[in-house]
Amino acid sequence: MAPMGIRLSPLGMAVFCLLGLGVLYHLYSGFLAGRFAFFMLSEPAAGGPETPHGSGAVDLRELLAVSVLAAVRGGEEVKRVRDGNDLNAKAKGKTREGAEEQLTSGDLLSNRRMFYLLKSAFPAVQINSEERVDTADQETVSWNRSIPEDIKQKIQPKEVPAESVTVWIDPLDATQEYTENLRQYVTTMVCVAVNGKPVIGVIHKPFSAYTAWAMVDGGSNIKARSSYNEKTPRIIVSRSHAGKVEQVARQTFGNKTVIITAGGAGYKVLALLDVAEENQEEADVYIHVTYIKKWDICAGNAVLRALGGHMTTLSGEEISYTGSDGNEGGLIASINMNHKALIEKLPDLEKTSHK
Repeated sequence: MAPMGIRLSPLGMAVFCLLGLGVLYHLYSGFLAGRFAFFMLSEPAAGGPETPHGSGAVDLRELLAVSVLAAVRGGEEVKRVRDGNDLNAKAKGKTREGAEEQLTSGDLLSNRRMFYLLKSAFPAVQINSEERVDTADQETVSWNRSIPEDIKQKIQPKEVPAESVTVWIDPLDATQEYTENLRQYVTTMVCVAVNGKPVIGVIHKPFSAYTAWAMVDGGSNIKARSSYNEKTPRIIVSRSHAGKVEQVARQTFGNKTVIITAGGAGYKVLALLDVAEENQEEADVYIHVTYIKKWDICAGNAVLRALGGHMTTLSGEEISYTGSDGNEGGLIASINMNHKALIEKLPDLEKTSHK
């Protein structure tokens, strides 16, 4: 019996409980709906991009298109400054070997044009450049998101998380040769790395308007040559490092081995490929035996990877394009050759790369 003589009706209790459950359901269902909506907006659909395009995702085909445009636009500045003989060259420091590094107006103007074009198109992407970006000298550059027909035909859209992407810019490769008016060696380059692996490479020659581009697992506008000489390869090296390579190369491959000296890492990679240009030399192997910056080699590495070639340290390790901006282990690059066998034949060169 209930207290105070009040009898509780079973029907009334049932109605009271139902009303209480209704109130709880109404409150909790609103919470669940909110959580469900948040979950649906936060998680990618099965098989879809990880994040909505434009916020946290990058379309690699679009990034390739704007990288080509950036290399060309930077090249226009490089050519304009050289043609006007308005270099304003000055020393910006010395290499580890003690050679003086030059800085010109061509470097700075190309860098400004390339950096701000890429940054305006993909503001969430990390961009590393050889030259410092002066925020006080910011340039407003826009991209109309137009994709060239040759890229449309060969490359399919592919989205990756923006945080996985690092862009490496070399606004003027072969600056020393640029100051000496050795124009054939000069390039502008853009590389896109995803999780440290080079996947897009653009190498542009400003003085001939030639542009090579390639995307790993995508396509390219350049190809490997039909044949390479593995027994007595033509080896291309930096003009300043020929002596370090020549003796070991001739001991390994014989006295008939041809050593080609050239400026610019971009030019040297193109020497391994089928480039229909009068001033482009041909080589079978590219070797560099000292410390080198990643913006010098990333684009060439991506192009070679896309075509089935290799660029590694002298000990055969893959080069990661995250973290520090330098590569300590030297490099050896080849295509359509037994890359591992080449490394095994040149064991002594690795020791010199850390000096």
